[in-house]
Amino acid sequence: MKRVYFKTFGCRTNQFDTQVMMSKLRSYELTQNESEADYIVVNSCTVTNGADVSVRNYISSVSRKNPEAKVILAGCGSHSKGEELFEKKRVFGVIGHSEKEKIEEVLHHTEPFYQIGDLEHIDTTIVEEFVGKSRAFIKIQEGCNFSCSYCIIPQVRGMARSHSEETILAQVTKLASNGFGEFILTGTNVGSYGQDKGTSLAQLLQKMSLIRGVRRIRIGSLEPIQIDDAFLELLDEPWMAKQLHIALQHTSDKMLQLMNRRNSYATDKILFEKIAQKGYALGTDFIVGHPGEDEKEWNEAMARVEALPLTHIHAFSYSKRDNTQSALMKPEIRGNIAKERHHQLTALIDKKNYLFRKAHKDALEVLIEGGKEGAYFGFDQYFNRIRVTSIEDIRANWVYLNGVTVGELGNEATL
Repeated sequence: MKRVYFKTFGCRTNQFDTQVMMSKLRSYELTQNESEADYIVVNSCTVTNGADVSVRNYISSVSRKNPEAKVILAGCGSHSKGEELFEKKRVFGVIGHSEKEKIEEVLHHTEPFYQIGDLEHIDTTIVEEFVGKSRAFIKIQEGCNFSCSYCIIPQVRGMARSHSEETILAQVTKLASNGFGEFILTGTNVGSYGQDKGTSLAQLLQKMSLIRGVRRIRIGSLEPIQIDDAFLELLDEPWMAKQLHIALQHTSDKMLQLMNRRNSYATDKILFEKIAQKGYALGTDFIVGHPGEDEKEWNEAMARVEALPLTHIHAFSYSKRDNTQSALMKPEIRGNIAKERHHQLTALIDKKNYLFRKAHKDALEVLIEGGKEGAYFGFDQYFNRIRVTSIEDIRANWVYLNGVTVGELGNEATL
């Protein structure tokens, strides 16, 4: 049998899409060794110019290491850079999002191909296993109706559209019966789920929670304006992971306006404080160094971050993305300034996370994800990484921990 290697870049949605492609293979063998692969499928990310560079560099590298392998470009990069890479013969084939469920027939091509498809497709595949994972990612929707100045994703993923509730629940039921207990809901814009189908994320969560075997549900990034009263009523449910990731992107109102965001600091602060009162850890996305972020805006933003009950952050320095409004904005922020601001921000959140962990003395429920030879790791209900020492192999098991040692670099426990 011919062997296929999958390389995944970017977000959890891409991780799910890779699992979809893996599940569709029938006459090919999966391999974890790219050097022995006959086909290398690159599930690409194109969120920034830097992401494109990473994908191109990988393709160049793997083509040198395994020149006989046929490289297939998939993912968001296929829509933004696929035609260019195909014309330059950097890849053997290109497939768009709507073609990934056809991966079996795609790999049968004997001649180079460009099969981009459309941006209206919705998957119907039910994935029964997640290779190499102890948690299951469940994609519940595709696309985004927002028009943030810095973002190209609506152009490469299409407009927001929800997967059918029936397919999602069947997916969760199957994975739960196969031993998965933690489920992470993912998508391009998770909070928009159901708006096109007359339902909502809250209703989906309630139905998921009734499935036997579901122990914990985590939710991917939400937009502040998408969190309604029905969702807030679920925060006390025991199956809800006690951490939410709510995408602010900035805390300066001027910067939010430049980014064409739909949130404001005043309403964000009220929302965060209401959720924090429920004992939740709170994470966010934050873009540092976006054009127009002068010293005044930065100082205001940092003071506001300090005032928010934040414990986690996905901070990244602004990277120009061609074909977006932000790419044309001035003045640009020098790289060394953005780097220093990034350091200030992450250091502040590290401190706030440490104080949060010290203040929460309740038992931790941890799903062990990996490790070996007595040293294991997993994430608790607050999405904090826990290192666990055990003489038994506890991978993929749930453990309950009291008396955890709280360190600045993480928590540790011994079984």
